[in-house]
Amino acid sequence: MNSSPEISTGSRGMWRQPCSDRYAWKEGPFDRTKMRELSPGYVSEIDTVDERTWCEILEHFDDANIYQTWSYAAVRGGRQNTSHLLLKENGDIVAVAQARIAKLPFIDVGIAYIRWGPLWRLRNAETKEETFRQAIRALRNEYACRRGLILRLFPILFDDDAPRFLPILKEEGFSRSGKEQRHRTILMDLSRPLEDLREGLSPQKRRELRRAERNGLEIVEGIGDELFEKFIKIYRDMVSRKKFVEFNDINEFRSIQGLLPEKFKMKIMLCGSGDELCAGLVCSAIGKTAIYLFGATSNTGMKSRGSYFLHWKLIEWLKHNRCSVYDLNGINPVTNPGTYTFKNDLAGKNGKEVFFLGRFDSYANVLSYWCVECGDTLRAIYRTLRGLPKTVRGVELRPKAAN
Repeated sequence: MNSSPEISTGSRGMWRQPCSDRYAWKEGPFDRTKMRELSPGYVSEIDTVDERTWCEILEHFDDANIYQTWSYAAVRGGRQNTSHLLLKENGDIVAVAQARIAKLPFIDVGIAYIRWGPLWRLRNAETKEETFRQAIRALRNEYACRRGLILRLFPILFDDDAPRFLPILKEEGFSRSGKEQRHRTILMDLSRPLEDLREGLSPQKRRELRRAERNGLEIVEGIGDELFEKFIKIYRDMVSRKKFVEFNDINEFRSIQGLLPEKFKMKIMLCGSGDELCAGLVCSAIGKTAIYLFGATSNTGMKSRGSYFLHWKLIEWLKHNRCSVYDLNGINPVTNPGTYTFKNDLAGKNGKEVFFLGRFDSYANVLSYWCVECGDTLRAIYRTLRGLPKTVRGVELRPKAAN
């Protein structure tokens, strides 16, 4: 349980730093080395559930997502490097979070990373901002104060949420991680009737969809590994053809699929004509928001408009399964204008471009903070170099030949 009053972190108190205004809260200077007591009625539990129980808990949250599944953490970081927190109010679970832990060997420093968490939007229940506040307070108490890690949150919050949630994050000792650009995406509203969603497409896209429907394309869908294998083949062909930089390892997601319980498995859809596949996609739909994870189109698919046809069939399936939002998962009009145009056209009048509020850090141990900062800098340099065209990388990284 984690309901203790403010307690000094003992030996880690040596890392106490002068308070900056970004860590000020309404009752006085924020001491990042101390825990804060949870409000009356709230308690937290750490690592008290097994995989089966965790999966059952996720079903009760509208904001549940693949990044908070046990299987995702097991593949990305290993089960031994995963931790789970439950927040209870008057004995009932009201928020949860799964953290992936990465520590440097031989020294007790590192990071606890929570992607798309905490989960605090219970199904068929009123969402309370106080639940979010108590959840991030409990997380800071455990991972930043007690364990001496830097705690990094990537919550499912957008710019529209800033007036309500930025003050809470600041008051609870969190500040924006400064080493990255904020993620941007398109959210497609699926709450409208299917006919209205189709009408929301541009006239040109409606014509292209009708043409695709007349092309006699066949769709195969499912959750099996054989479909994942077929999708990876056309995905690899597309990556090679377009010279895309892969920042997400699709083979990891194939491994995750093998571990996920059936009710959480990713949806795989392929379409083609005869024996030739022309398009495919992989989507996750656990909570109320579905996430477009991977897509691939062959040259044949470009001509037959197979990808639009496939996405429309997916939208019909999502509506049937009561998903209310389709997250098209990342856009960048500057660096990837083609993908941006496709997603923007797909969403049409039903879509809204949004920026995530960002990643937020809190720490009690300055050594952890500086180690993670150095790692962030090196990773940013690496990702930048990977994103450069191969010819540019060759010019900048290879020494000139001697005369």
